[in-house]
Amino acid sequence: MNNLRTRLYWIMGLRMALVTLMLGLSLAFQIGSGGRVETFYTLIIVTYVLTIPSAILLRVFNTSAALTILFWVQVGIDFFLETVLVARTGGIESPFAVLFVMTVAVASVVPRRRVGLLTACFCIILFGLLTNIQLHGLAEGWGWLPPSRLTVSETFQSFGVYALALLVVGILGGTLAEQLQRADQSLREKEQGLTRLQAFHENIVHSISSGVFTADPAGGITSFNPAAQEATGYTIAHVVGRPWREVFNWHPSQESDEQLSGALTTTKRFEVECKRADGNRLILGMTLSPLHEQGRQTGLVGVFKDLTQIRDLEDEMRRKEWLASLGEMSAGMAHEIRNPLGALAGAMQMLRKDAMEDETNRRLMDIAIREATRLDNIITEFLQYARPPALNLAEYDLNKVLAETLDLIQHEARTRSKITIVTSLASEVLTALVDQDQLRQVFWNMATNAFEAMPDGGKLTISTSCRQVDAGGRKGEVIEIAFEDTGEGIPKQNLDKIFLPFFTTKKEGSGLGLAAVHRIVDLHGGWIKVESQERQGSRFVVCMPRSGDAGVRLWHEGRTPWKRS
Repeated sequence: MNNLRTRLYWIMGLRMALVTLMLGLSLAFQIGSGGRVETFYTLIIVTYVLTIPSAILLRVFNTSAALTILFWVQVGIDFFLETVLVARTGGIESPFAVLFVMTVAVASVVPRRRVGLLTACFCIILFGLLTNIQLHGLAEGWGWLPPSRLTVSETFQSFGVYALALLVVGILGGTLAEQLQRADQSLREKEQGLTRLQAFHENIVHSISSGVFTADPAGGITSFNPAAQEATGYTIAHVVGRPWREVFNWHPSQESDEQLSGALTTTKRFEVECKRADGNRLILGMTLSPLHEQGRQTGLVGVFKDLTQIRDLEDEMRRKEWLASLGEMSAGMAHEIRNPLGALAGAMQMLRKDAMEDETNRRLMDIAIREATRLDNIITEFLQYARPPALNLAEYDLNKVLAETLDLIQHEARTRSKITIVTSLASEVLTALVDQDQLRQVFWNMATNAFEAMPDGGKLTISTSCRQVDAGGRKGEVIEIAFEDTGEGIPKQNLDKIFLPFFTTKKEGSGLGLAAVHRIVDLHGGWIKVESQERQGSRFVVCMPRSGDAGVRLWHEGRTPWKRS
């Protein structure tokens, strides 16, 4: 329907231009030769007068039937105007008789039906009737159709030429119209099929769970599917045009970089560690393939899967297996060592009484007793770590639990040189299901660990807050207790070891403090985030699910009990 409407607009515009051009030129010649110009004035005025309401009706009509009727009315108007023009300008000798051919051509094409032949036959009958009237002089008394200067045979010859032209145009126009209609229908079907195929492919890309992106030859990202946006936390507006290496923090070694420099010719598979938009760690399994269009490479396509939780689970399983084996072995050894150690310490106590007169022997005995006691304390701490206590869970305000521990922390800070403590506790009530005694031990260990990281003094900032997390279709709140010091920091190579039992960089210490912290937080369903840079300090954040949001850890942070930021 819109196509027919457009063509009707073209017919009206063409008629106006043709009338203005042809009749205007003829009018100029008639004025120059002193001829009568009333007919030309009248036809020009009638053409404009009839075209204006037709244009108005064309805007009003909204159905194909109404537009078709309007089209045939336009064709009838054209036939009428052409007949008047031909009758006033010499009949069979009129130079405007060719307009009949143009009208037949238009009539056979626009409706896209096989009506060209019928329109041509109607036009031949009309033109033949006009020729016969002129030939027999039936309209001479009215001043119309003056006698022709052609003979009868020349008249019929001219009429035959016009009739043949009209038939040819009608037949060819109808045939072409039918073929155009079929071609247009076929093109529309193919276009619809292509549109459906394109939509189908887009739905596939948007529905798959793997992240998919494409990049141009320069490496700028051109598309980013919803799975990619969910995995990375970036919207398509944030990544379009940016280099994919920058978005995914891909900075490989020189050898690997050479493999991905220039045009990508083969499929590459690798793992990359980057960060989400919120700063959390993200491990991706990436597959890059060259993107081709019409036989030439136009960029690359990347498919990736979030492996963060899988790698965290693998690390956690390896760690737990290691700890289980170590715990079984060490617990047995601890029991076996503790009994003779107690007997040895008792014997040295008895011997010490006899060595009081000899200063050297007495000093050696003191060292032996002190070290035996220290060894017994280490074994006691390890047994407490290897056998996690049963938690006495209840709902507590973590601000209050921390405030009760802060008194001891402040007192400990005063015994050390040049250490200041700054607190920034949330104003709201931070309720969580915890064992308050065990949590106090966590806070104490975190604070003393920060003190030992600042042997020359510094500042410890303790703060609490609550944040909203949304992942896996679930929402929840997490309470964060942060301990930020200005100490020596942790070397990068040690970040993965700080929560392992017996790992320590101090001259004195069992290496069980942070391991116990990890164990207690893990038992509560929480986790610890660590941020540290050498000579700039460290920030430990204990994250605990708020009451009623115990599933937050599983759905949002993965199964890893501590995370590097």
